[in-house]
Amino acid sequence: MDEVAGRGIGGGPDVDGELQERIVSSSSLAFRVAYAVLRHREDAEDVAQEAFLRAHGHSHALRDRTRFRAWLVRVAWRLALDRQRSDRRRLLRDTALCASPPMATPTENVALVNERNGRLLTAIGRLPTKLRLTLVLAAIEGYETREVAALLSVPEGTVKSRLFLARKKLKEMMS
Repeated sequence: MDEVAGRGIGGGPDVDGELQERIVSSSSLAFRVAYAVLRHREDAEDVAQEAFLRAHGHSHALRDRTRFRAWLVRVAWRLALDRQRSDRRRLLRDTALCASPPMATPTENVALVNERNGRLLTAIGRLPTKLRLTLVLAAIEGYETREVAALLSVPEGTVKSRLFLARKKLKEMMS
C-alpha cells in the first residue's frame, strides 16, 4: 500500500519531510478504512489515493500534526461513504434505464480456503457501516477503545456500544 501513498505524492520540495513520513506510515490505514466501507479493493485504493491527495493539499489546515492519523481516517471514511452513495445512485439510474436489472457480482469464494473465515468476512461485510468500521479498527486493526474514539471523533461509550452491537449481530449471523 506504500506505493499507493507515494504515487500521487511525489515527495518533492513542496512536501515537508514530516508530512511525507506521516503519509507513508499511514498508507495502509487509509486503504483498510476505505475497504471496510466499500468491500472492493480497487475502489478502496482509489479512495485511499484521494485521501492522500487531500492530506497533501490540505495539510496546512491541520493545526495539530500529531492528529494526522485520526484526520486521515475521517477523510478516508467520508470519501468512501461518498463513493458508496455515488455507486448506489449510479446503479439505481442504470437499473432504471435497463429493462432488466444488472447481474449480481459473485462474492469471493473464501470458503474454499476456510469456510468459517469466509462466513465471518461475509457477516462483517453485512454489518452497517458504522459498526463495521468500529469493529475493523478495534478488533482487526487492534486499536484501543480510546484510540478508535479519537479516530472516529465519537465518545468512548459510543465505541463500546458499537462494538457490543457489532459482535452481537455477528454472533446472530454466524449461528
